Amino acid sequence: MSEKLHVLSGHGVRDSPLRRGVYILPNLVTTGGLFAGFYSMISTFAGHYELAAEMILVAHVFDGLDGRIARLTRTASRFGVEYDSLSDLVAFGVAPGILVYKWALEPWGTWGWLAASLYVTCGALRLARFNVQVESVEKRAFVGLPIPAAADMVVATVLLYYFFGGEGATHKNIILLLLIYSLSALMVSEVPYYSFKDIHWQSRQPFWLLIVIIVAFKVVIAQPQLALFSAIALYLLSGPIWWLIRRTRRVRRVSQAATASSRTGTGSS
Repeated sequence: MSEKLHVLSGHGVRDSPLRRGVYILPNLVTTGGLFAGFYSMISTFAGHYELAAEMILVAHVFDGLDGRIARLTRTASRFGVEYDSLSDLVAFGVAPGILVYKWALEPWGTWGWLAASLYVTCGALRLARFNVQVESVEKRAFVGLPIPAAADMVVATVLLYYFFGGEGATHKNIILLLLIYSLSALMVSEVPYYSFKDIHWQSRQPFWLLIVIIVAFKVVIAQPQLALFSAIALYLLSGPIWWLIRRTRRVRRVSQAATASSRTGTGSS
């Protein structure tokens, strides 16, 4: 069996023997995300749910940095891709699953841990499907909800709860049960989600985009919990809306083609 790793040509991953070693810098950043996810679980077991949610956000920062560092330093590798997927499963799959179970789903008993484990399972399936389809799917859209976005929705819900005081009859047990099943379904669905990969920040952009970004920064600084929840909720809803628009257009094109075909057949007869 060859020791060489497969090439991911579309992502600049080099074909190199593993026995030569691994690239240190990007994998250290990935390890930082893994540590943050693990510390989130430790915080959950200690009952520090707000800190556990914040550590998942820290893991998300590391997850966004490792790939960019690998591309900038030309140190991308198949090992790094696989290590990143395993880190994502811990930080955005297992850690949010444990957090949501201990924080809201434990009173449901068996149904609670089944829901949390379903979230972790669907997250793993989502990552595996992404790794298999990475060369064959449309680059500007993800197939299914990305697992970091699903984790962010859990985190945003927890942080919003504590932002409003963390007390009172919030019905969080029912809300989180429904939310976790919805996130699980969206991750393994065929619903498209915008990937933001076709935005070239180094090139010229419309002036209004700069204004929007500045206003967004001000909102995040003023009310970070509300801004995070609103942004993630809008992204969560954007997938089904995009899917409905695509489906409507497809049905319309098929209907128009069928009408044109029937008219052609009538005219020729």
